[in-house]
Amino acid sequence: MIELFLVFLVFGTLGILLVSMNKLLGPKRSNPTKETPFECGSPYLQDEIKPFPVKYCLVAFLFLLFDIEVVFFFPWALVFKEIGMTGLIIMFAYMFVLIVGFIYAWKKGAFEWEK
Repeated sequence: MIELFLVFLVFGTLGILLVSMNKLLGPKRSNPTKETPFECGSPYLQDEIKPFPVKYCLVAFLFLLFDIEVVFFFPWALVFKEIGMTGLIIMFAYMFVLIVGFIYAWKKGAFEWEK
């Protein structure tokens, strides 16, 4: 218990010390350029800014979805003999949900590059 108190004391003191040093030694006035709004690598409300298509977000999301599914297959394959039939049934249920999602994305045209 005393070790936990000591950790909180040391790091709490360090945090207070660093914040107070920043206040004392930091910049005295702010830079007006840093105070202006900035959005996505271009000045705020600049003309000729073309938004990136929503298709990019959809492809990125689908990649993450189907990439992360593989992360669950590898440990399952390593312990398949130990978990037996219950693990097989659970993995089939998991694969069923993924396949339904894949078919839904396919029917919605998520995998078509040109429209």
